[in-house]
Amino acid sequence: MAENTGAGPDMSDHATEVFVAHRNLLFTVAYEMLGSAADAEDVLQETWLRWAGVDAAQVRDERAYLVRITTRQALNRLRTMKRRRESYVGPWLPEPLLTSPDVAEDAELAESMSMALLLVLETLAPTERAVFVLREVFDVGYDEIAEAVGKSPAAVRQIAHRARKHVDARRPRAAVAPGQARAALESFRRALETGDPQGLLDVLAPDVVLVSDGGGIKQAAPRPVVGAEKIARFIVGGIAKHGLEFTAEPAEVNGGPALVVRVDGEVDGVMAVRVEGDRVAGLYYVRNPAKLSRIVAALR
Repeated sequence: MAENTGAGPDMSDHATEVFVAHRNLLFTVAYEMLGSAADAEDVLQETWLRWAGVDAAQVRDERAYLVRITTRQALNRLRTMKRRRESYVGPWLPEPLLTSPDVAEDAELAESMSMALLLVLETLAPTERAVFVLREVFDVGYDEIAEAVGKSPAAVRQIAHRARKHVDARRPRAAVAPGQARAALESFRRALETGDPQGLLDVLAPDVVLVSDGGGIKQAAPRPVVGAEKIARFIVGGIAKHGLEFTAEPAEVNGGPALVVRVDGEVDGVMAVRVEGDRVAGLYYVRNPAKLSRIVAALR
């Protein structure tokens, strides 16, 4: 692609307008590939720098071109992050994102952003993850994906099939209606704030899983806690042990129900909640301060 070495103001304004128009899409692509909003923002900055140097008049499909740049930059970063996460202290969870109700109404997008599915995507190789996100979430064509990941369309079809099979075998069961999820969240919130063991047992599914991420900075369970009774004891014991003022307020995080947990008035963490039927089946508690800065800033 030709470099734009002498573009005038009109061309520069057009490049900016195109980038802004597609920014939300590009951010979501990068975030779903990386599980980190901070890294996704860095990828967008790199994408903009490359886009600003392109002669837009030579670009046939601006959206496809921007998605291609974003995917390549995200893939480069993902390979580096994979190595970094091997030395991560304790369980790793994606950086939580506050989302608007319209995200939750788009069932496919909400599921693709959920903590549960992002954790499944972590088990894919970088190229498999890129292909899955572009094909399954954004319905990008095989030819376009092939250009983005540097593979042939035939190879991309095989990768997509393999990734889909891998994810389908591990993805959580279908999400419930928003009203049902809110009711379960409220029951869980009340039991959590009051430290009511029976209330927790009533709302937690028997095989519920709690994953907590302190990043070696905040205390967290060193491995997932499984089972309603174990989790109820873990939660109630933790509240009683520290004797702090503990509150939880409902929020929409990663397209699903969540609680913003405060201790002595300060944000301690964000707990995404996965609901199956009328019970809580998954709890994903992010305490690592490095992953909470966006949410803390938004709540001020």
